[in-house]
Amino acid sequence: MRTHGTNRRETDEDLVDVDPHDPGDGSIPVFRWRQAGPGLATRRQLREMGLRPGGQEPVARIECRRGKRFAWLYRIDLAKPKFPMTLAKEAALDKAMAARQTCPGRCSRRYYICLPLRTLGSCLECYDGTPADPATYPAPPAPHLLAA
Repeated sequence: MRTHGTNRRETDEDLVDVDPHDPGDGSIPVFRWRQAGPGLATRRQLREMGLRPGGQEPVARIECRRGKRFAWLYRIDLAKPKFPMTLAKEAALDKAMAARQTCPGRCSRRYYICLPLRTLGSCLECYDGTPADPATYPAPPAPHLLAA
C-alpha cells in the first residue's frame, strides 16, 4: 500500500509488457493520433471512401488531445458500401435543412446557412435590424409580367 509522501521505486515485478494489438483482457487497443495501423479507419474516413461500418463493432480507438477526444476505428475489409441517395431521402434532408435555414420572422427568407433559431429565434435582420448580406440568401424570384 502506498502512503502519502512515500517515494517507492518501481521494480521489474511492477512493470507489465502490453501489446496494443492483442489486449487479451477483452478491451480494445488504443492508439495515439496518426498511429493506427493499416486497414483501420474512422467512420468519417470510411464515408470518404464510400463505405460504412455495416454493423461491425469497433476494433480499436484512436485518441488525441491527451485522451480528451477519441474516435472509434473499424476494419476496412469488413466495411460495406454506403446506401445510395434516393429522391425520398434527398427530399427529407431538404425539408429538414429548410426548417433550420428559414426565418420564422417577418422576412420568411431561406438562407444558405443555419440560423440561430434557439438563441435568437429569427435571422439577425428580423431580430435587431442588422441588414442581411445578399450573398447569404437566394435572390427573390423576379415578378412575372404578362403581356396583355
